[in-house]
Amino acid sequence: MPLSILGIAGSLRKGSYNRALLQTAIELAPPDLSIQAFERLAEIPPYDADRESQGVPEPVAAWKDALLAADGILIATPEYNHSVPGVLKNAIDWASRPAASPAYGGKPIAIMGATPGIGATIRAQLALRQALDMDSHVMPRPEVLIAKAGERFDAAGRLTDEPTRQHLTRFLAEFEQWVRRFRT
Repeated sequence: MPLSILGIAGSLRKGSYNRALLQTAIELAPPDLSIQAFERLAEIPPYDADRESQGVPEPVAAWKDALLAADGILIATPEYNHSVPGVLKNAIDWASRPAASPAYGGKPIAIMGATPGIGATIRAQLALRQALDMDSHVMPRPEVLIAKAGERFDAAGRLTDEPTRQHLTRFLAEFEQWVRRFRT
């Protein structure tokens, strides 16, 4: 049966390498892995328990609904100051409420990332794994850690480095198996 995957680019920048990486994942996904990008992170207001007590804002409700409807979650994250971008962490904070039943709870998740630097988003991915450690199942391996992204993507945002494309294809095949393992 086909699997519905929610794809999230942790950068708001239209020309970001992580948005391009997510688009490449959509193109390279196995036939039974349907990845739909969530494009409303910028609309999610800063988390505030007082605001939450007055009712969940519509963009947050849409975010939670998208997470709940997905069989799995694929996150492409940049690294900002050795960690996760604030907009992505904020979205996770909203999704973790109520604490007893996060919208991503029990979901299989895969994380990947690209950066123009040499750090390959290692620290951001680690921080993201810690933030998601509330009843989710983050795939441990393989990892997609793309350093020097400017050498792997062309000016139009297309991943042109063939070994990286092949690795991403293998990663997505493994992710499909990971999602099936936890599908209810």
